[in-house]
Amino acid sequence: MPEKVPGRAKGGNARAQSLTPERRSEIARAAANARHSSTIKTATHGSPDHPLRIGDIKIPCYVLEDGTRVLSQRGLHTAIGMSTSGGSGGAQRVAQFVASLERKGIDVNDLVVRTSAPVLFRPTGGGKPAYGYEATILTDICDAVLAARKAGKLLDQQERFAEQCELLTRGLARVGIIGLVDEATGYQKDRAKDALARILEDFVAKELQPYIPTFPADYYQELFRLRGLDFPAGSVRRPQYFGMLTNDIVYKRLAPGVLNELKRIKLEAGRSRDKLFQRLTSNVGYPKLREHLGSVVTIMKLSDGWHDFMGKINRLHPRYNETIQLPLSYHQESDDGKGL
Repeated sequence: MPEKVPGRAKGGNARAQSLTPERRSEIARAAANARHSSTIKTATHGSPDHPLRIGDIKIPCYVLEDGTRVLSQRGLHTAIGMSTSGGSGGAQRVAQFVASLERKGIDVNDLVVRTSAPVLFRPTGGGKPAYGYEATILTDICDAVLAARKAGKLLDQQERFAEQCELLTRGLARVGIIGLVDEATGYQKDRAKDALARILEDFVAKELQPYIPTFPADYYQELFRLRGLDFPAGSVRRPQYFGMLTNDIVYKRLAPGVLNELKRIKLEAGRSRDKLFQRLTSNVGYPKLREHLGSVVTIMKLSDGWHDFMGKINRLHPRYNETIQLPLSYHQESDDGKGL
């Protein structure tokens, strides 16, 4: 039986199939012309010190001299969970992602052109020009990503984009209706300047915690280095063996019995795909985990190899009197600290 395609995906399929080579060239030329435009607008409002905050995410934002609201390029990437990079490389990353959705039949409207042509502007206070995107592009990208998930067109490593986009969309919608009520009643004149931002932050922070990258990138980069493995830049795939290592160097040293308790709660809840840290209490367990990770990463960076690292962490963060459960194929005594 043929696969059922949601309505939005049907529209995307029709659009993708109807684009002639000439039309594709036209889109590419329009993007290139906009990208290489010599016009550099100046920001009249905004500062890196006062970003839009959404949970732990910080998105630098500005208002340009013509009234255009823009989000910084790196900020946009961070908002949707994409690896950050600046300049033309950053524009290519998000544009290529959007183009890949269109090729899969997702209706992305004019996002291919818009993401290929970031706005070049000069931030307040001067300095080098920066790249940004008109602010509403964030919600449009979220719509496209969620449509792709509904159609089953996202890769496994892209599912995190959809999770983040869903939360952003719900949070922004809530703030939008509050803003409209405030405008209709005249309350926007009396509310605190950052009232809407705080409402958004509070809403998203409660639901975003499971998806915030609790383990910093440095943790995995150092883990690869200490194990003598090449770090796969641009990929979120990691050896399954790293889970066992993380249980040992993180959870078994966090508090007595915490690893077994987290596994028990996770099993009883029937949520096999949940991360262990999602079951930590927000007032004690989660802050303690972040503190412990900061110490672990520092020790990693000060270690020359795996055995050096294990010696340091055993001295500074000993396990809480638990017998290490290791797979039969793994023998700590013969571990040379290399590979898997």
